[in-house]
Amino acid sequence: MDNKRSEEIAANRLKIISPLTDKTLDKDKRQLLKESICAQTGLSERTIRRYLNEYEAKGFEGLKPQNAGRGGNSIIPEEVIQEAVNLRREVPKRSISEIIRILEWERIVEPGFLKRSTLQDQLNYRGYSSRQMRTYANSVTGARRFQKPWRNYLWQSDIKYGLYVNGKPTYMVCFLDDCTRFVLHSEFYETIDQKIVQDCFRKALVKYGAPDSVYFDNGKQYRTHFMQRACGKLGIRLLFAKPYSPEGKGKQERYNQTVDSFLREAKLAKPKDLDGLNRLYQVWMEECYLHKVHSSLNGKSPYETYQADPHELRMLPAEEIADAFLSCEKRKVDKSGCISFMGEKYEVEMGLHMIHRDVDVIYDAADISKVTIECEGIGTCSAVPLKIKSHAGVKPVLPEHLEAKVPSGSRLLNAAEGKNAERKRIHKTAISFKGIKETAGERHV
Repeated sequence: MDNKRSEEIAANRLKIISPLTDKTLDKDKRQLLKESICAQTGLSERTIRRYLNEYEAKGFEGLKPQNAGRGGNSIIPEEVIQEAVNLRREVPKRSISEIIRILEWERIVEPGFLKRSTLQDQLNYRGYSSRQMRTYANSVTGARRFQKPWRNYLWQSDIKYGLYVNGKPTYMVCFLDDCTRFVLHSEFYETIDQKIVQDCFRKALVKYGAPDSVYFDNGKQYRTHFMQRACGKLGIRLLFAKPYSPEGKGKQERYNQTVDSFLREAKLAKPKDLDGLNRLYQVWMEECYLHKVHSSLNGKSPYETYQADPHELRMLPAEEIADAFLSCEKRKVDKSGCISFMGEKYEVEMGLHMIHRDVDVIYDAADISKVTIECEGIGTCSAVPLKIKSHAGVKPVLPEHLEAKVPSGSRLLNAAEGKNAERKRIHKTAISFKGIKETAGERHV
């Protein structure tokens, strides 16, 4: 199993057990929550307990599978997997055990052929795990106010549309501390994709350390493999709000409404570029929000409340943050030993050994001047942007295992001669009843 697939499995396991890592849960609530998770996922309580023990002992690395795994390949026939997918799609809450039981009763598979863990891995790989297929019902109950017990216990985040600057739209990203309403980092960007969330999140982590958990909506900028990997690497619980339930992120939504007052004033100031807009925003945030008395903070400002909180900050080394924020994408090496990446051609150090093979491109989104290439069976090397010179270089020598092999003859024709001789031999020894006439009055059986 490649490292990317292993990290995906670890991230999924962390999502399953993350509610149980809440330090404020008492013993009875923890047991009820554990039983609920077992019913939803089809996992046994022993498996959940093993995940928790491994996570407490080794962190994110402890949740990675210990065996090689099969990824998308399996001894289970594809038609059987498709039948299991259909059963999961019919009733998303069906457990793996129920799916196996139905397949056995319908005589699609022999009893005992399917193993629960193997089938579950195949459904997860194809995007049909119980959590991935869970449907949401509209809630009619009212939301109650809540506040976490200390700073950096929970961060909330959201994206908000900003002003048009030079005819182009802008988008605000904000990370807000739930307990103190303190804005950890926020700024405006020119694009709306996962990169702006990564940049804002990274800057908040550098300045104020890692939170215990983060709480996002279901936007595609947040529900990414990158976010799962980063939070898992840094020991942060990753939580998502229910769809169409903005009340779960009430503090962030309230701050967004407050930012509307800044946008009205910024529209009058008419900033000339994005940097000008962000300068105005930082001044407004300092004077009109961070150091302003908040009604829910006992007459204190968010800045005072955050700084006065005695809970110790968990600061992270720069190297650990950089490793957690590495991204990974699939590419195919072309016949010249290069790959296409971020709209440019990159020359792979060992590209001639990887021609027409799929490779993993590991890179830091903040610096793509040099990326790392991983290829199964070959190892790790680097790749840099291709520099085209005024004269053609010396034609590179192909590795020996890629050179054409001179044949000694036609293996196809040799094999055809042998097949033809065997066919003639069989034809000569066959019994023919042609020419035998039935004598009148006689019948031979």
